[in-house]
Amino acid sequence: MQTSACCEVNTVKIKMTIAYDGTQYAGWQVQKTGLGVQQRIEEALHQIFGETYRLHSSSRTDTGVHALGMVAHVEIPHAKFKMPVAKLPLALNACLPPDIRIMAAALGQAAFHARFDACGKQYRYFVWNHHALNPLLRHQAWLVPPPLDLNAMRAAAQHLLGRHDFAAFAGTRNYRMKSTVRTLTRCHVKRSGPLLTFTIEGDGFLYKMCRGMVGTLVQVGQGKIVVAEMERILASRDRRVAGMTAPAQGLVLWKVFYRKKRSSQGEEARDTGRR
Repeated sequence: MQTSACCEVNTVKIKMTIAYDGTQYAGWQVQKTGLGVQQRIEEALHQIFGETYRLHSSSRTDTGVHALGMVAHVEIPHAKFKMPVAKLPLALNACLPPDIRIMAAALGQAAFHARFDACGKQYRYFVWNHHALNPLLRHQAWLVPPPLDLNAMRAAAQHLLGRHDFAAFAGTRNYRMKSTVRTLTRCHVKRSGPLLTFTIEGDGFLYKMCRGMVGTLVQVGQGKIVVAEMERILASRDRRVAGMTAPAQGLVLWKVFYRKKRSSQGEEARDTGRR
């Protein structure tokens, strides 16, 4: 199917919040080989409107990674969009498999862009620290049987806060990045019984960066990497120096942040820097 033009003047822009279990998908993006979540939703749009419209997302999750708060937008001609926007999630969900759900839909401003307007993202990673994996979490958590030192992991996580070059934690791409510098505003580890939750928040993330950080922190918890090494790992900018890459199934894109637009200059100034 050929994607129709979606930048017409007489269109309605829809902002959607999307949740999915990524177990059966080769990531978010439409793939040449393999099935992406984006493809399934675009197919559902085609079923409803009779044409294919391109979704523009805030992020690209990898194979096996999940999302609770993926944000995407789509533009549909006014002549085609006859339903109240609140009904769109119901219509799309009826056409989607049960592992993908449109959680909310709203009218977006004409200039809104799901990717370029995003100012931050929060990921969460789940580790089951027990000799036996909770079977209800078999697709949503990484099983790590040996005991983990929570205090050591929390201390190591503090070294990741702030603005750094995170090349040592990123996976290899087949192209050169303009910059591998990112700013982390939150990197916290919480334990609730056997369940460990790693909450990582920042202005942007490199390919497999979250999984590289979690894998390294877990190896700190195992005593394989000492806390004092974190500064050297960051400074090295070498992926071989950091720890392992955590498996995909424990990672969830939890939330995407957008700055609120203010009508007055004074209010805009007060909002500067908020996420």
